[in-house]
Amino acid sequence: MSTEHLSFDSRAVHAGRGDLAALGLHVPPIDLSSTYPLPSVDEGGQAYELMAGGGTPAPGQTAVYQRMWSPGVARFEESLAALEGAESAVAFASGMAALTATLLSCVRAGRPHVVAVRPLYGGTDHVLATGMLGTRVTWAAADGVADAIEADTGLVVVESPANPTLDLVDLRALCDQAGEVPVLVDNTFATPVLQRPLEHGASIVLHSVTKFLAGHGDVLGGAVACSEETAQRIRSVRAITGAIMHPLSAYLSHRGLQTLPVRVRAQQDTAQVVANWLVDVEEVERVYYPGVEGGDPAGLVGTQMSGPGAVVSVDLGSFELAAQVAQGVRMITHAVSLGGVDSLVEHPAALTHRVVADDVKPHPGVLRLSIGLESPEDIIADLEQALAGG
Repeated sequence: MSTEHLSFDSRAVHAGRGDLAALGLHVPPIDLSSTYPLPSVDEGGQAYELMAGGGTPAPGQTAVYQRMWSPGVARFEESLAALEGAESAVAFASGMAALTATLLSCVRAGRPHVVAVRPLYGGTDHVLATGMLGTRVTWAAADGVADAIEADTGLVVVESPANPTLDLVDLRALCDQAGEVPVLVDNTFATPVLQRPLEHGASIVLHSVTKFLAGHGDVLGGAVACSEETAQRIRSVRAITGAIMHPLSAYLSHRGLQTLPVRVRAQQDTAQVVANWLVDVEEVERVYYPGVEGGDPAGLVGTQMSGPGAVVSVDLGSFELAAQVAQGVRMITHAVSLGGVDSLVEHPAALTHRVVADDVKPHPGVLRLSIGLESPEDIIADLEQALAGG
């Protein structure tokens, strides 16, 4: 069943399930096969060549080997593509694996130069800054992308909302600057519930599936959503390098998408309450959140984004107080990652952004809060006691 005619929330429930009725099933099966029977040497060889080049097997054609293609992964990809409004999606074992394959596809095409807009997730920043994948980076402000593009630029990379300061970038304006150069937008914080970058001119949408999409802290995964032409190039890298998402992770991620709209909106409501409270806390020097005064200077919430999201960062002025709060929470978990049903707190400069250059590293007083599905009263009470030193 096509889901194009359905509302976003209904697509989240039904996308990627179109073949289940014919199989006599109500929920997607988990196919853990590492290898698949070959009808003949010739047919097996043809299928292998197809998938090594980034193609997908036709119905009834052998999948050959799980590194090349997996039916459960394909169902998740179909569902995510439907939510992002993309022709295709490609799922990986982690978000960094998804980014790596995308960057390698640029290198293979002879366009290794990348223009990147900070702030970015620390891992993304690190892999670009080191050039370990054969890329070369020029760091640019959001309004300086056009001047940074060179003859061999293969990609512009931006994250909005950005990690960890929740900066919002006008994606339409940035994509206009990029011209014919593809723009990759890390949409992990917003999810397609709140923002769909392809609608604003982006070419590739990146997700750490580990976060909101899977949503329960029990999956490691990544994905890109894009055109089928781009997906074919990226799938080819995935098939060769072996970074495909595991079938069980795909099953859990696909299940996570079904509740994604409900979770994200509920977490966002609570995040707004917590952010409003933090604004008035004496020890807080700044709240980074698009839903508070001054947090969305370009007015992108309500136009580019439908809401401010469920991640709140706060500057407590000093490393000592930030560490005290991170280590002093009781209900909130002191841990990296975000987007799960339970609230998390982490110190970006010491952890997720530790490998970022010192001159662009987050302030040592900054904490990042991922707001879960607990009541706002309980989250605020936990932060209060941690601020008071327990």
